[in-house]
Amino acid sequence: MSKKQVSDNADRYKGEAGNFQSLESDDGPGPMKSVEGWILIAKGIHEEAQEDDVFDAFSRYGPIKNLHLNLDRRTGFVKGYALIEFSEFSHASDALNGVNKSDGICGKKIQVDWAFKKPNKKGALKQVKKQ
Repeated sequence: MSKKQVSDNADRYKGEAGNFQSLESDDGPGPMKSVEGWILIAKGIHEEAQEDDVFDAFSRYGPIKNLHLNLDRRTGFVKGYALIEFSEFSHASDALNGVNKSDGICGKKIQVDWAFKKPNKKGALKQVKKQ
């Protein structure tokens, strides 16, 4: 880089342009609410499961606001994961614990976790020392 390019880059980030919003939290790592609700990701869903099967497994813990069960375009089967959104944290938390302890969907055990999590206070990225 030439000296002119270096000084242009320094000027570029002066003022408000270099300030970015952050999602910091005082209460440490844990689940994070999306714009509209609390979203769970269910992994390991049987390829022949139907949307009704997933809906039935999660709706017993509270009203589901939104459910996405993506299909493979080529085969038409479920890709193996689903996103389930609840309006209330308590319903989402109950569903996470309940479905993880259940027999699963279509006879296959599934893993449920929060789709969005807060980063650690130190930040999500770790610096790696170059050798």
